[in-house]
Amino acid sequence: MSYQFYMPSRVLFGAGMLKKLHEQELPGKKALIVISSGKSMRAQGYLDTLCAELEKAGVGYVIFDKILPNPIKTHVDEGSALAKAEGCDFVIGMGGGSSIDSAKAIAVMATNPGDYWDYISGGSGKGRKVEIKPLPIVAITTTAGTGTEADPFTVITKEDTQEKIGFGCDGTFPFLSIVDPELMASVPPHLTAYQGFDALFHSTEGYLNKGASPISDVLTLKAIELVGSSLAKAVKDGGDMKAREDVALANTLAGMVETLSGCISEHSIAHAMGAFYSNLPHGAALISISCAYYENFIRKDACAQRLIDMAKALGKRDAARPEDFVKALRGLQKACGVDNIELSSYGMKREELADIAKNARDTMGGLFAVDPAEVSDGDVLWILEKSYK
Repeated sequence: MSYQFYMPSRVLFGAGMLKKLHEQELPGKKALIVISSGKSMRAQGYLDTLCAELEKAGVGYVIFDKILPNPIKTHVDEGSALAKAEGCDFVIGMGGGSSIDSAKAIAVMATNPGDYWDYISGGSGKGRKVEIKPLPIVAITTTAGTGTEADPFTVITKEDTQEKIGFGCDGTFPFLSIVDPELMASVPPHLTAYQGFDALFHSTEGYLNKGASPISDVLTLKAIELVGSSLAKAVKDGGDMKAREDVALANTLAGMVETLSGCISEHSIAHAMGAFYSNLPHGAALISISCAYYENFIRKDACAQRLIDMAKALGKRDAARPEDFVKALRGLQKACGVDNIELSSYGMKREELADIAKNARDTMGGLFAVDPAEVSDGDVLWILEKSYK
């Protein structure tokens, strides 16, 4: 048995934590604030609160507000150029995973030469090592889905080649992360569900990953338990702060699982879907393929006990067969109102499924190597075809 534990980020968790930012040691004197192109950060007053906190701390800032739900390389280029031009010495990502992921990528390119894709492994990336330490990153998450506040990873799409690929290094761990469930109360029900299932699958994939360890297993099963007990409540009533806190904690724990263990090919497939259809939310892509994905392991008679463990954690205490996990998964999806996602409604065509399957392995093939059993190209196509409607 051998494993590592490295989690250098300081995480402040709890309602009202954003308003304590000025009390913290910040890593610089001028921040690039990275937010989405949407209206929520301004409309909900979160951006104003952040700016007021920075002013109390004597920190200057400039705002970059172009980030899309599926973040793209073009905006990484623009954001890093702005950070350099304005003399920013750290980056704040505020919002969902797309904003924080973009902040991490911008932090890399604000200090390193060349093109962002030079540092990407997979697809057309050159796999270069990040030689110069990225700018420090502060992550302020307003959603509970990606766990990016507790891991070094960022997922960016190179739009001209339809490559959506994850990346990370020690320098992209956040210096400081704020997880304030009060900032999540305004997330609408369907997005709460999509994000919560993303956190769930970070956990389930981490539990099945060949690199899982005793430490990641403990975090994984607790995260699954929290999602199973509280996600449907948070979807039904966004103001249920106990449910919001549970799902937020599950998400942060799942981010740690990402660091210690990692995703498997379920995420490769979902990222390929998002690369082809940028209007398809990542969580919706995962949900749509999830039952078929785990059924594929059952039909291969793989990881049966771990599927049973996850079924019990998800709430089916009497689980005795691996099929019980899929039953529990379907039940939670129905309880959250996301059990009938139609991929065709996002423009996906059945005749394109083979291209998506190929893209999954070409761009993020490394995740297939840590699957608990072989997932062949034929298996990926079977999963997509079984999920398509």
